[in-house]
Amino acid sequence: MSAPRSTPWPLVALFTAGYLASYLLPTTVGRLDSALPLSATQAGAIGSALLLSSASAGFTLAGRVDRFGARALARLGLTLAVLGYGCAALTDSVPAVVLGAVVGGLGSGTMTAVAASGIAAGRDPHRATTSGLLVVSALAGALYLTIPRLGPGHGLPLGAVALTALAIWPFTGRLPARTAPAAGPAAVRRPLPHRRAGLLLAATMPCWSLAQNALWGVSGRIGLGQAHLTEITVGAVFAVALGAGLLGVVGASALGPRLGRALPIGLGTALIAACIALSASATDLPSFALGEIAWNLCYPVVLSYVISLAAALDTRGRWAVLVGSAASLGTAAGPLTGSLLSARAGFPAMGEILAAALLLAAVPMTAVALRTAPRRLRIVEIPIAAGPLAEVPLAEPLPGVEVPAVQFKDLPVVEIALREAPVPDPATGDILAGEILVGGATVLDLPAKGIPVVRIPLADVSAGELRAVGTAHAEKTPGATIPA
Repeated sequence: MSAPRSTPWPLVALFTAGYLASYLLPTTVGRLDSALPLSATQAGAIGSALLLSSASAGFTLAGRVDRFGARALARLGLTLAVLGYGCAALTDSVPAVVLGAVVGGLGSGTMTAVAASGIAAGRDPHRATTSGLLVVSALAGALYLTIPRLGPGHGLPLGAVALTALAIWPFTGRLPARTAPAAGPAAVRRPLPHRRAGLLLAATMPCWSLAQNALWGVSGRIGLGQAHLTEITVGAVFAVALGAGLLGVVGASALGPRLGRALPIGLGTALIAACIALSASATDLPSFALGEIAWNLCYPVVLSYVISLAAALDTRGRWAVLVGSAASLGTAAGPLTGSLLSARAGFPAMGEILAAALLLAAVPMTAVALRTAPRRLRIVEIPIAAGPLAEVPLAEPLPGVEVPAVQFKDLPVVEIALREAPVPDPATGDILAGEILVGGATVLDLPAKGIPVVRIPLADVSAGELRAVGTAHAEKTPGATIPA
């Protein structure tokens, strides 16, 4: 019976704080565009700068979390997130907002690296990942319902991320300190396993995440401009879509590895491509809502299997951090790419281009999942011919205890006769064991000195022969005496 697998809630909390900024990206970019003297492309560039700094922190810390300590790095990331996002939320200066977004992005990337390393080294990475996606989706959905009712301004989504990072701080006390030597000969650097599969997955993830976040970064503008919806309606659609994402994450957690990873990643990516094309071409509420809800239903499911696939490539979490950082590169380029494509080709053409890119990315990702899938062992039955049974009863059973006869298959029973060896009688003149001198003390005196003694009876050795041996030893050892 296996032990129950508990959820690592400190890592789930860090996962939530690290991913929340990217989940709130549409409303963040939209409010930067409307509240500050920025164009849509410039606002998308700020969002890309935020996510690019997050990816840079992930690449820097890949494989180094144990060296610096998960607790220290988590607190550093939380501090950077609180200071960066908090300062960006409280100022209207564009350079200060850009600087705050970059610093906050570094904090998000640091928290994500710590969470990914810990989850990959855990007993059930897929369950921990789905728990993190469940929490961050629920929190983002609640914020999408709340932020539009709190008023305009770019500071609300950024301030929400900063407050979330501040609330996560108490969980860091349960994280481990440094578990690996900082330097020196004791630091053993093990090479990355599954290099080809890991590199292929890391090279594909930027394209996969770019297509996702190119649409996500301009989804608010699609709803407001092309579908002619209000901000409250768009926020409600996003909240419902993230609620559908919760259902998808719950389903992925319940399903687990039963279908493997190749089928959810390959088929799920194809479904996401269709949803992106539908959402980008939406001109009314039903089509916009259907595309966004269906996409948010599939996206976290596929993401959970991708993260668990990266975690399975290396138990130390290095591939998980590298693949996550590579995904952050695509996420960083997503808002800017979506803004440029929609400005030059329009939203429907942008959706078709992104859908085609996703279909191309699904091929190598599915190949990696198939190649690294655990192989099932084939069970071979070997018939064994039945042999005669032999009963071996116990010779002397314990008093009051009935012991049944034990049956052994195919084991012959061999009778062994025992006889006692004669022990010399001290009356005949043979020397006693206690009279042998060792270093000036008899053998009988040794137990008093704390030295254990094993009595070995001497057979077929006369006293005269033993005295002759003792005399020869006494001539070589000063102070040794032989009794008469």
